[in-house]
Amino acid sequence: MGIFCGEERLTECYRKMVRIRLFESQLDRLYMAGIVFGSIHTSIGQEAVAVGVSEALEVNDVITGGHRSHGLCLLKGMDMKTMFAELCGRKTGVCRGKAGSMHLMDPTKGMMGANGIVAQQMPIAAGIGFAIQLKKSGQVCACFFGDGASNAGVFHEALNIASIWKLPVVYVCENNLYALTVSTSTSTSVEDIAVRTKSYNMPGVVVDGMDVANVYEAAVPAVERARRGEGPTLIEAKTYRFMGHSRGDPSFGPYRTREEWEKWQLRDPIKNLEEKLHLSQDQINGIEKEVEEEIQQAVRYAEKSPYPELSDSLDDIYA
Repeated sequence: MGIFCGEERLTECYRKMVRIRLFESQLDRLYMAGIVFGSIHTSIGQEAVAVGVSEALEVNDVITGGHRSHGLCLLKGMDMKTMFAELCGRKTGVCRGKAGSMHLMDPTKGMMGANGIVAQQMPIAAGIGFAIQLKKSGQVCACFFGDGASNAGVFHEALNIASIWKLPVVYVCENNLYALTVSTSTSTSVEDIAVRTKSYNMPGVVVDGMDVANVYEAAVPAVERARRGEGPTLIEAKTYRFMGHSRGDPSFGPYRTREEWEKWQLRDPIKNLEEKLHLSQDQINGIEKEVEEEIQQAVRYAEKSPYPELSDSLDDIYA
């Protein structure tokens, strides 16, 4: 089972991955029914990355993410009812219906914000790391971003300053091979994004992002290093999104072949962990039923919640 991951921990990881996938599957249904507005970006297929890293963090550690961060919010303990209410644009949402899918956040839980602007969570994470360092709180900030963000200028700026100041940040690249519709093979000068860390004198590690144990085993020493004050690490998790970039994008074609998509389906992190743990169908059904009941309660709460009033539009605005 690996150095760090025993069967009990892996079973809990399995439950968390199932929870994320069923949550996003329900979100997709709500979007198709016209109940959720705007665009949504799901992490279906990528669940092992978020879970593997989160397992290595402590409760008071913090996270920043990109526009595909529903799973991160769940893992940080955000309430599912207020999450669905937010996604449905309701007043009872965690951000009062003003953030939607791409900007979910709850600082009280350590979820310091998803971000719809590519790569902008990276300098934010550096800033959070600097604040942690000044306060001497002993926390770590985990920053999740996609492969496309590694070609943005702020990627290099953030890594550079994080390394110089030895900030307690773990940068996690969820490399799903495509930045929207552009493949990394045509947009990125290196095969492994992790090698770019050599320019900033910090460790870069490549892991199998479809294997939660592999991710966890890389995250533990990275988190420990950051907490000791030795500086940041970049973990590049090779993974794959099973759905399109956003809901309007098909799962395969025109830029992804069906053959490629089907090949990655065989590496489904949830299905493969089921087999590794030798879970019975009754065990699988029991976990799924428990999660589905939680989801349906949350959806009912969201659908019964009121929309914001026009008079609410100027609340929570700061200058």
